[in-house]
Parts: sequence; structure tokens; C-alpha cells
Amino acid sequence: MRRTVPFVERSLAQPVGVGIVAALVGFTSSFAVVVAGLTTVGATPEEAASGLLVLCVVQGLGMIWLSRRHHAPLTLAWSTPGAAVLASAGGVAGGWSAAVGAFVVCGALIGLTAAWPALGRLVAAIPVPVAQAMLAGVLLSLCLQPLVAVTTAPLLVGPVIALWLLLARLAPRWATPAAFGLAVVLVLAVVATGDGTLGLRPPAVVLTAPDLTPAAVVGIALPLYVVTMASQNVPGVSVLASFGYAVPWRETLLVTGTGTMVGAFAGGHAVNLAAITAALPASAEAHPDPRRRWVATQSAGWAYLVLAALSPLVTALVAAAPAGVFEAVAGLALLTTLGAALAAAVRDESHRVAATATFLTAASPVVVLGVGSAFWALVVGLAVWALLAAGPPRRARGAGDAAAGGRQWWPWRATR
Repeated sequence: MRRTVPFVERSLAQPVGVGIVAALVGFTSSFAVVVAGLTTVGATPEEAASGLLVLCVVQGLGMIWLSRRHHAPLTLAWSTPGAAVLASAGGVAGGWSAAVGAFVVCGALIGLTAAWPALGRLVAAIPVPVAQAMLAGVLLSLCLQPLVAVTTAPLLVGPVIALWLLLARLAPRWATPAAFGLAVVLVLAVVATGDGTLGLRPPAVVLTAPDLTPAAVVGIALPLYVVTMASQNVPGVSVLASFGYAVPWRETLLVTGTGTMVGAFAGGHAVNLAAITAALPASAEAHPDPRRRWVATQSAGWAYLVLAALSPLVTALVAAAPAGVFEAVAGLALLTTLGAALAAAVRDESHRVAATATFLTAASPVVVLGVGSAFWALVVGLAVWALLAAGPPRRARGAGDAAAGGRQWWPWRATR
């Protein structure tokens, strides 16, 4: 006799499975960028593992709370563009404690945006070409890593790039996770055949007292806040709006801002609305009934709590890997984001000079007064924009707006 599957089982299995997939794709496609960013600004392997752990916990708990409270697929993520800003910073005066202080300030600014909409409007007033050119310049050095790494470790990096290209054609969603999986297998083989060890430790939270320094606040906190808002939070609202969901803007900013501030003490840099990965739980692939898709975000939240326990393993793998292997995976994962940022930056011919100046400054190793190139890229871009009288600034929107069909959605106008 054929067994009939109860409707409740069928209705839950689909969104639960999609949520787990969304968490796995989000984690594996960008954790290497996070680890690289935290390490660049002074974190030890233990502190980087702690940061990755707390980011998973904060976004997991935030998703569970928001999706349950509003019965909507309100998906959160760590700030991948923000991690790229850290990776391009080249260190910070004051070391890791100063970076932690910058993370606290970034969280405070996100929370302040909820209480003071004018701050959000100020960020949105940054011209689109300038904001996207800064992001593209920050991403450039990371996206060059596959080319650099394949010349130094061709037997390890070559197969990873080949697999990524193949799946980018056949199954784009799985291209980066599969490339990461192959990199893990190859690194484990290298460790097993050599004298190295992974040095695994149990998951642990490593607390750091923040140190507020002007250079870190200007050079890390402000660029981190700008890219998190312009390239994650605002596009995330647009993506969800394209599927018919209204985001509780102020509550979401309060949750992510407070979570960022608390997580900063353990090394987490920033948590925000998801942009790219938000589409999967919000789509019909999660469930035909839009009222049931919030279950996918619930599932993703619980999956991130499980993935938090893997933070020591993945950071140990990065530390044990030959130079450039996981950096190459991170560069491959960010190629689409870089392309979208470049396209948005130079789309309008009349703004290309300002966008190009911003891009070159952000991509350069310039450090002035202890402040890195991301901040100076904004300064240069806005100055050139004003000098050339390019017209009234347009509010910034990220790559996620393209996924929303170009629709602009300004949450501080839509919600109160």
C-alpha cells in the first residue's frame, strides 16, 4: 500500500530544506573573506574563529527572532563587503583592540540609523557611482587572488578554479560551495602527507576590550558602516520587496545594530539584512505559499547556530592551507559582486571620471594619517563629483537592486 505523506510533513520539508541550503551556501561562499578580513586587522586564529562563531550565532538568533515575530523570511547575514573592507585595510593603528572598537562604533551607527532616519538618508545620498566604485576598488585585490594563487600553487588552485567555472555554467548556486569543498579536500591531503597539523580547538568565545582610536573609527568603522548600509541593508529591503514582503526597517536595524555591538567584543565585525541569499528563502522555491516561507528563514537561523560550532575547524583549515588557496576561493565568490559594482559605477558616462577616481583610490595601498584607502576613496570620489558638477547626487543602491528589477525602495520613508 502506498503511504500518504501528511500535508504538514510536506509543507515543512520544503522550506526547512531550502533554509538549510541557504545557510550552507551563505557560509561556505564567504567565510574565507570574513576570516581574511579579521586576520588582516590583527586577529589571531583563535580570535578570528571567535569572530566567525559569534557572527553565526548573532545572525542565527536574529533570523529566528525576526522571522518568528513577523512571519516573514527576514534573512540576515554577516557583511561580506564589510569583511572585504577589512581585508583591504592592510592593518590598523592600535591593532586588534582598535579594530574591535571600530566594530562597536559600526554597530552603534546601524542602531542609530533606526532611531535617526536622517542618518540613513545621508548614507543614501552618496552617489551611486561613488558608492559602487568604492566597493569595487575594495574587492579588486581579493578578486585578483585566484590569478596570483594559481601561479604559486597551480596543482591546488587550478582544479578549484576549473570546478568553479564548470559549475558556474551548470549550477551557479553551488559553484562556490563546491570549490570550497574541493579546496578543503586538497588542503587535508596536503596536511595528511606533510608534517603539519590542524591544531583543532573546541569552539570558544575570545573577548577583547575595545579601544576607540580616531584612525580606526575613520578608517574602518565609517567605511564598514557605509558599505554595510549601501551594499547590504538597502538592497536587502529591495530584494524582499520584490517578493512582496515589507521589512520592519527600524526593528531590523535595532536587532542587527545591537547584535553587531554585542558580537564586536568577541570579534564579529557586522551583521545586516541579507541581499543575495535573501532571495532563496523569499522565493517560491522555499514554499508555494508566501505565508509559509518564513519557515525557511527559521531553518536557516538554526542551521547557522550549528555552523557556529565549525568555526574553529574552518579557521584552522585556512591557517594550515598553503598560501592563496582559500583566498582564491574567496576571490571567485566575489567576482559577481565585483562585476555588479563596476557596472553600477560606470553605467552613466557623465559620472565615470568620479567613479574611476574613487575606484583607483580604493584599490590603492594608500594610507594617510593612519587611515586606509576605503575612506579616502569616498573623500576623493565626492570631491571629484562636486568639482565636475555631475548633477544632484542620487541615492546609493547596491547590486541587489538589480535583482529587484531596478525598483528603489527607501525604508525610512516606507516605515515609521
